[in-house]
Amino acid sequence: MTNTALLVLDFQHALVSSCLDGATAVERATVAIAKARQAGLPVIYGSVQLRPNHAEVSDRNEMFTAVAQSGAFDTGASTAEFHDKIAPADDDIIFVKRRVSAFSGSDLDVILRSLRIERVVLTGLFTSGVVLSTLREAADRDFQAIVLADACADPDPEVHKVLLTKIFPAQAQVQDVDSWDAAAVG
Repeated sequence: MTNTALLVLDFQHALVSSCLDGATAVERATVAIAKARQAGLPVIYGSVQLRPNHAEVSDRNEMFTAVAQSGAFDTGASTAEFHDKIAPADDDIIFVKRRVSAFSGSDLDVILRSLRIERVVLTGLFTSGVVLSTLREAADRDFQAIVLADACADPDPEVHKVLLTKIFPAQAQVQDVDSWDAAAVG
């Protein structure tokens, strides 16, 4: 049994189009997904989705108030769907989150602990959003982490670079998809 899972986070239509390198991150994530599946690692997909009445959005949360007003992440909205090239397979695990971190407002921790996962491999959009927040929370929950740099993207390329080179290495191994050996980490 493996103790590593690949997390594929927020590769939704509304976010891919917001990043200059969004299409590249999609392509690299598909390679990571194939490598994980071949190595027998669980592939776990997360997406932001809001209820139609936005009951989970406080008016004190400026970012999510704006997200709710856009309707882009309402359950059932086409912009909230996973990018076509990142479609989950039938045996992949899918969870819904209600906040930036993959742990906040979701059952990801329960899934990981049930699978006896000790190490998460992160891909996602945005580097400054879900990847940063999830990495920080994963470290606080004592998960080891790998961030696949080229399977992440951000609207701000400079922020993306600083996070990957200056911030993330304190809590994760930062690699590119081609150098990641999925079979060796399981």
